[in-house]
Amino acid sequence: MSAEKRLVSAEFQLEIREIGVSKFSQRLRLCSFKMSQLSKLPIRRDLEEQMFDLFTSTIVSLKDKIEIEDFLSDLLSPIEKLMLAKRLAIALMLEKEYTYPMIGKSLRVTPTTIASVSMQLRYAGKGYKKIVEKILSEGEYEAFWSVVEDVVESTVVTKNKKSSSKQKRHK
Repeated sequence: MSAEKRLVSAEFQLEIREIGVSKFSQRLRLCSFKMSQLSKLPIRRDLEEQMFDLFTSTIVSLKDKIEIEDFLSDLLSPIEKLMLAKRLAIALMLEKEYTYPMIGKSLRVTPTTIASVSMQLRYAGKGYKKIVEKILSEGEYEAFWSVVEDVVESTVVTKNKKSSSKQKRHK
């Protein structure tokens, strides 16, 4: 395992420790209603709290990127992983001042999803905002931004080509 992967893991664990397992659990609880459907049959509140504490403690105990990827692959469906990744990408793009239409077309998400992420960033917990700021300040994600720019440019070019061909047809 590379020193870089160990550093990423240590920083990830530190972030969770800084906000506390309890607060992290509360935030996960809020997000869980947005991700998937939950059973309409409620469970006892104390059991729910213990489950979230176990879950967040498990995440904190993961040692490196590979362990995290393995855990998330076993825990989440491919669609759930993509949903979470899209939400993070939306947050990053919002912070970089991309417009709703650019984000929506690039990531194939609805304005409602973008607004939901925007509300979380502006008015909800500090953990989301903190991780977005950390990612943006590290500058290690040039490949991500390069692909984002390519996708945004291709959607604009495609839109302009369609507009041009419509205008030609109307002449």
